[in-house]
Amino acid sequence: MSTASATLLDAVEVPLGTEGYDIRIGTGLIATLGEQIADLLARPRVAIVSDETVAAHYLDAARAGLDAAGIAGETILVPAGERSKSFATLETVTGRLLDLGLERQDTVLALGGGVVGDLAGFAAAILRRGVAVIQVPTTLLAQVDSAVGGKTGINMPQGKNLIGAFHQPRRVIIDLGVLGTLSLRQRRAGYAEIVKYGLIDRPGFFSWLEKNGPAVLAGDPAALARAVGESCRAKAAVVAADAQEAGRRALLNLGHSFGHALEAALGYDGRLLHGEAVAIGMVLACALSTRLGHAAATEGARLAAHLAAVGLPTSIAALDAALTPEGLIALMRQDKKMRDGRLTFVLLRGIGDAFLSDDVPDEAVRAVLATDCA
Repeated sequence: MSTASATLLDAVEVPLGTEGYDIRIGTGLIATLGEQIADLLARPRVAIVSDETVAAHYLDAARAGLDAAGIAGETILVPAGERSKSFATLETVTGRLLDLGLERQDTVLALGGGVVGDLAGFAAAILRRGVAVIQVPTTLLAQVDSAVGGKTGINMPQGKNLIGAFHQPRRVIIDLGVLGTLSLRQRRAGYAEIVKYGLIDRPGFFSWLEKNGPAVLAGDPAALARAVGESCRAKAAVVAADAQEAGRRALLNLGHSFGHALEAALGYDGRLLHGEAVAIGMVLACALSTRLGHAAATEGARLAAHLAAVGLPTSIAALDAALTPEGLIALMRQDKKMRDGRLTFVLLRGIGDAFLSDDVPDEAVRAVLATDCA
């Protein structure tokens, strides 16, 4: 039996019928990983996909937690960073999974941030036409966003996450204790996705973040647990209503049309983290909403002030990169939300009141980008 102890602080259900699952939020969960997942396994064996950075911190603890429950854990490591979300790395991972003899009833365990979760989830989705995946996110961004909801995929030169599949996890294990090894920059990047939920339809949560954001980023246990739990509930509610992004789920892309274009323009080279791109993208979405007459300028100013107060970037000009409106718009046209040649934007009437619009003139987007690039 394991001598490790876990504290379960919260649990969130994602009600998707036969594809439903739970999100466990607590501390010490990786050290007791076997206990957390044993009920899901057809046989006591998993294939762990992780990256070299995460493995140095948590692989031994994860393997010990599995061993204590009599679960074997084979390991596949990939290079850390966004560039691992590629066909080349996907081929390597799926080839290793086949070499390990993974069968349809077996399980892939994604131990890492959003890159690992998206890559391992996609590998699980296509291996033998689908094997189970359990997500164990180790970054704040992955815990509150990418590990929940079943979106998996890899990047292309034309844009981010353009090749992928919906493949819901069997369970999401969120160990808040792992966040202590993240840099402040990484925590801030994850915090941007937390802010997003307040902007979409939780104005009270946004107000709470304005007061408690610094405590969340500092790792205050109570503030962190509330922020992560509230974010997971917000995402679970949207995913349950629209699992494959036929409509409302697209609201979760607030700021992402702009943000993904910025990431692609910089070549995923580490100068701009995903959450930082989303922060800038949300400010741009507010500016576009104001230009189109949907939102007061004070709403965008309030958002930008909060993001700046916690140390997140709020403008393209801050990137010190030679980006042009035309180049960014060309990248945005690769967005997955394109319909009949028109890009669907997530806009705001105000904080906590987001909506979708496919009636956005190109000249309005160009004007917003031109102002910000300057």
